[in-house]
Amino acid sequence: MQKPLAGLTRQNVVREAVAGVTLLAIAIPLNIGYAQIAGLPPTAGLYALVVPTVIYALVVSSRQLVLSPDAAAAALVASSIGGLAVAGSQEYATLALAQAILSGLMFLLLAVFKLGFLANFLSKPILVGFVGGLALDILISQIAKMLGISINSGGEFVEKLTDLVLGLPTTNVISLTISVLSVAILLLGKRYLGAVPWALVVLILATILVMIADLDDAGVAVLGEVPAGPPALTWPVLEWAAWLWLVPSAMALTMVTTAEGLLVARSYAEKNRYPTSPNRDLFAFGLGNIAAGASGSFAMGSSTSRTAAMDQTGSRTQLPSLILAAGTLLLLLFGTALLADIPSPAIGAIVAVAILPLLGIREFRSLWRLDRFEFLVAATCFLVTLFIGSIPGIVVAFVLALINLAKRAANPAIDVLATNDSPTDSLLDGSPAGSVTVPGVVVIRLAAPLFFANGDVFSQAVKQAVSQSHQGPVHDLVIDMEAVSDVDVTAAESFAALKGWLRGEGVVLSFSRVRPGARERLTVFGILEGETVYPTNRAATDALAPPMGWREKLRDRLFGHPAVPEHPDVPAPGAPTEAAHITRSSN
Repeated sequence: MQKPLAGLTRQNVVREAVAGVTLLAIAIPLNIGYAQIAGLPPTAGLYALVVPTVIYALVVSSRQLVLSPDAAAAALVASSIGGLAVAGSQEYATLALAQAILSGLMFLLLAVFKLGFLANFLSKPILVGFVGGLALDILISQIAKMLGISINSGGEFVEKLTDLVLGLPTTNVISLTISVLSVAILLLGKRYLGAVPWALVVLILATILVMIADLDDAGVAVLGEVPAGPPALTWPVLEWAAWLWLVPSAMALTMVTTAEGLLVARSYAEKNRYPTSPNRDLFAFGLGNIAAGASGSFAMGSSTSRTAAMDQTGSRTQLPSLILAAGTLLLLLFGTALLADIPSPAIGAIVAVAILPLLGIREFRSLWRLDRFEFLVAATCFLVTLFIGSIPGIVVAFVLALINLAKRAANPAIDVLATNDSPTDSLLDGSPAGSVTVPGVVVIRLAAPLFFANGDVFSQAVKQAVSQSHQGPVHDLVIDMEAVSDVDVTAAESFAALKGWLRGEGVVLSFSRVRPGARERLTVFGILEGETVYPTNRAATDALAPPMGWREKLRDRLFGHPAVPEHPDVPAPGAPTEAAHITRSSN
């Protein structure tokens, strides 16, 4: 088992410590902003950086992935709990704690039962659309904060956008000025001096400006008093019905973090060449979220931006996270008075700049260029999340993922194979439709598991390959089962009907290259019922093809396989329901 703080040595401890200070400077202002997005007090964002961060850093296998509330998680918390309680109330805070604990328990279940693969249903287009919708919803709230306009931050997107537009005449000029200067510093600073923690610089400068000029008296909103003291252990007490109401949103938080977190952890592990354990990382996410719910915080996720920042500093361990926890604890004990005069427009500017990449504009353009269907999936998720809600958005995401999966699985490659001694020829273009493998024999291969989405497609392709032969009647059909690793009931019924049709046509059915692990299941489903099973396709054709005379052998040796006459009435190879794909292969 990997020891905590793997990768830490005497040679890199100073560098890791400096990275920890940088992480502290980045995390403090962002977490205050994310807590406000979630409808919780600033302390909820700061508490997340103490106990949950320590537990996570000591358990996780990834040396770089940073655990923290992020913009998407905060928006999901606000949108899912906003309809159950009033933001800022004690009931609202209790629901947020319970939601984090439920999410943590789900992470633990995923880890124990090794179900992390479920997050693979959240493909990139789905994540782009879902997170982009949440990001735009957040951005409206932050723009209102930057302009000094009061809106219902717990309302739906259309309501918040309407409040923002109608409130434009009440824009506070000083708030707008602070916001513009903050955004300029953040963007220009990141471009020319990326190593500097510009978010902290903005907070310090804006706070000093507010204190010197008493800008809070001029209508500039400030953070206000932040209670001092360490996080206290607690536990949410709710009715069972309330816990059940939180299950869908906790599931959404869990799946999004699993999909994004494991992907980021794996990418950095491959880049910097160290091992990771996905199930252990899920376990660490689970403990971190339970700790968050038990220490006054809210749901935690993986922070891609902070992980990237740590990678840029050269950090390759979890020591920066422990330094972050220690620094935050000191701030809570002795420095909360410094937070009271932080202007809200500066916080809004910091969060707005941080979430701009989450809008996914570049990703949407790439999807439009590469695959219009994938773009449609992303756009649908984006619109549903934005206009209907985050939970419907995640439901639609899963439905679209299943549709996309079925769409691709329903059109597998179905190949009529040709005899050839070169295995590389399996990559060549196909022969004309209606070809046979050898006279009287068709060897056909389904390059996919056999299940409900492609069972009938495969049957139609087989019938067409047999009935449209242009080189005499087919008396034997061999099905290459190498790629058929599984079969379901619906496909088995379709296959039974196909066997009946073959018997009626006088075609003898046999199989080749059946996987040992699949043989028993194929027998149970009635696909294998005493038919001959050949070890290779070559063995099948040698056994079933008529013996070749000396003239045929000479012609085959000199000229290869005889040409197949053209048949203009035969449709071009395409989907299996129209014509079986024909390829050359000796396998």
